[in-house]
Order: sequence, then C-alpha cells, then structure tokens
Amino acid sequence: MKVGIDGVLLGAWADVTSAKSILDVGTGSGLIALMLAQRSNAGITAIDIEPNAVLQAEENVGLSPWKDRVKVLEVSLQDFSVPEDEKFDLIVSNPPYFVNSLKNPDAVRLSARHVTDLTHDVLLVKSLQLLKKTGRICLILPVNEAESLIRFSLSTDVRCLKKVFVVPKPNAEPKRILLEFGYDNIKCEISQIQIETGNRHEYTPEFTALAKDFYLKL
Repeated sequence: MKVGIDGVLLGAWADVTSAKSILDVGTGSGLIALMLAQRSNAGITAIDIEPNAVLQAEENVGLSPWKDRVKVLEVSLQDFSVPEDEKFDLIVSNPPYFVNSLKNPDAVRLSARHVTDLTHDVLLVKSLQLLKKTGRICLILPVNEAESLIRFSLSTDVRCLKKVFVVPKPNAEPKRILLEFGYDNIKCEISQIQIETGNRHEYTPEFTALAKDFYLKL
C-alpha cells in the first residue's frame, strides 16, 4: 500500500498529549500507528480486517524501533472490544471514503477505499464505546463526508472540537478535513492548512513544520 498524504497529515496532526493508549482503526500499512508511536510513549493497538494489510503492518512494526509498543490485530472495529479499564485515550482512523461512488472490482481496494460495512456513523458510535471520557477521536475525511459526520455527531454525546480544512494548493477548494471529536462542551476550533505553495512538490512552511519529522527530504 502506498503512503498517502492523508495518513501523513492525520499521523502528524492528531494530539497525542498525555495519551497512554491509542487505537488505530483500519491501520493499512501501519503508517499512522508508527507515526503516533514516534510522537508519543503510548501503547498502540492497530486493527484491520484485510489480512495482507495486517501482514504488511506487522512487518513494518517489526522493523521499527517501536515494535514493543505497537500490536497489530486482524479484527473489525465492530468485533473489537476491551475491558472498561483498558479504554483508549485516543482513537484515530483514516477510514474508507467513497460512500456513493462506483465500486472498484478489486476486493482489496474496495475494502480500503469504499464504505462497505463500516460507515462513518458506525465508526464514530463504535469508537465511543472504546473511548475514555477524557479521550479524543481524530479522523480525516473528504469535505462532504466530514460535514455529514459532524451533523451526525449532534445525536451523540460528543462534539467536533477541531476542524482543519486541508487545501492542496493556492486558490483551490479544500479536499479533506481533519476532525477531532471529544466530550468537552466547547466551541469548535476551525483552521486551515495548505499543502503545496503552487509549485508541484514544493510544500508550504506550515505543512513542512507539521510533517518534517516523517520525511527524509522535505
């Protein structure tokens, strides 16, 4: 699986302050789990339903300096559970995106990129069952799906606390939104990050500051 900019953004942005336990839902290659391990001292559980993804994540974790703090499990979020005293401080996910688009016939790519059994609403509700009351849920979604999930969250006990519009280049519309949900009853903090300056592969200072620790050249 390729390393995508969405995963890098989420792994670099999610707030790991005071997080002792983290769950990465749909870990894929293990990228986000490893980024969060690099940024924290937390114990990290990474889950995925795709066997090849789990094998790749296990291999990547095994080759990393953080292999003692990251465990990879082949299990769906719906089937995953932990005791009350083992709930998570932070849950992150770069989930399937395309709710209504034409399905890819390749089953692996289908499960990776399309919402099938795990809708974003279900992702949020199930995550709440695994989250401490002081915890946070951090996601990255396309704009329409993000706004839809924010509206849905009003029917739950959590609210959107942070919303970062991701703009690919100058004068472009946002393509993604980084979201943070939590139980705090505070006003949502809204901001924006631009990825490129306008020249291909020339990155803005704000993106460079966020992601520089995860690139050999940036």
